Amino acid sequence: MTTIGFCSPSTPITAISPIRFKRAQKFLTSKGIQLIAGNLTAKRDAYRSGSIRQRADEVNELIRNNRVDIIMTTIGGTNTNSILPYVDYDYLNDHPKTFVGYSDATALLLAIQTHAPNCRVLYGPALVAGFGEWSPFVDETWTRFYQIITANKDDEVVIDAPQFWDDEALNWNTFEKPKQQRPNQWQYIGSPVLSGRIVGGNLNTFYGILASGYFPQLSKNDLLFIEDAEKDASTVEKNFAMLKVAGVFDRVKGIILGKHALFDSEGSTRKPIDILEEVLDGQDMPVIYDYDSCHTVPMITTPIGAQAVIDATKGTATFTDS
Repeated sequence: MTTIGFCSPSTPITAISPIRFKRAQKFLTSKGIQLIAGNLTAKRDAYRSGSIRQRADEVNELIRNNRVDIIMTTIGGTNTNSILPYVDYDYLNDHPKTFVGYSDATALLLAIQTHAPNCRVLYGPALVAGFGEWSPFVDETWTRFYQIITANKDDEVVIDAPQFWDDEALNWNTFEKPKQQRPNQWQYIGSPVLSGRIVGGNLNTFYGILASGYFPQLSKNDLLFIEDAEKDASTVEKNFAMLKVAGVFDRVKGIILGKHALFDSEGSTRKPIDILEEVLDGQDMPVIYDYDSCHTVPMITTPIGAQAVIDATKGTATFTDS
C-alpha cells in the first residue's frame, strides 16, 4: 500500500476548505492510499498554515517518517520559498522519497531536485486541490498520476493528453453544476515534437527562487516547463521578461507552456502564447503550448528532471525517469 504524507507549506487549505479536504481524503483512501497528516493539518496562522519554522518542521517530520513513501502538498499559495533554508536535504537525500505538488510548491520541488537529487520530484496534483475535484476530472487526474507513481526507475511511461479540459471556478466545496468538457489539443510553434530533460514549474513562483541555489542549473538539453494561473496579461509579460533578462531562454532548447487557467487579457485579446512570442522577439525557440500539467483540470503529472518526449500532434508525453 502506498502511503502519502501531506503538508501545507503555504496556504492553510485544510482549515479553510474542510469539505473539499474530506472529499479528497475519501477519494484517495478509496484507491487504496494510506494518508498521514502533517502536524499543521487543520491549523491556521492568518494567511499561512504556521510560522516559517513550523512549516519547515512539518515537512521535515514527514521526511523522517519511514512509513511515508510520498510527500504531497495540500495546495499552493505564495510563500513556500520561506521554508527552503530549513529543509533537511541531507537526511532526505540519504532516505529519498517522492515529492508531489504544483503551483507555489514549485519552490519546494525545485529545491528538492537541486539539493536532494536522489528523490523523485513530480509536478502533479495537490491533495485538496487535485483530489477534492469532482468526476470525471478527478478520475482522469488520478489515472495519469497512478501511471507515474507506479512506474519503476528507467521505465518508459507514455501519458495521453486528456480528451477534455476546463478551468471554470466551480464546485470547489459543493457541487453546483457540471463543468464544461472542452475538446483538448496541444499546440506548437516551430516543432510538434520536443525532447530533453524537462525542468520547471510555476512561472509566478520562479521569481522567489530564480537567483538562488534552489533554482536548477539549465542546459541546452533541457525543456523549460512553465505554467501559471489567474494572472493578468501585464503580470505574465513581466514574468516572461524576467526569464528573458535572466538569460533563462538562452540556456534551454525548447519551452513547454501549460494552459493558463482563468487568464485575464486586460482587454488586449492576447493569450499567454502571444505574449511569450513577443518577449522572445524572434528568438529561435520551439514551443509546445496548452500542455495539461497545470491549474486546469484534469491534470497530467510531470516528473521533473525526467527525460521527456512531448508530441503535440499525437498528444502524448513520454517520460523516462532514470
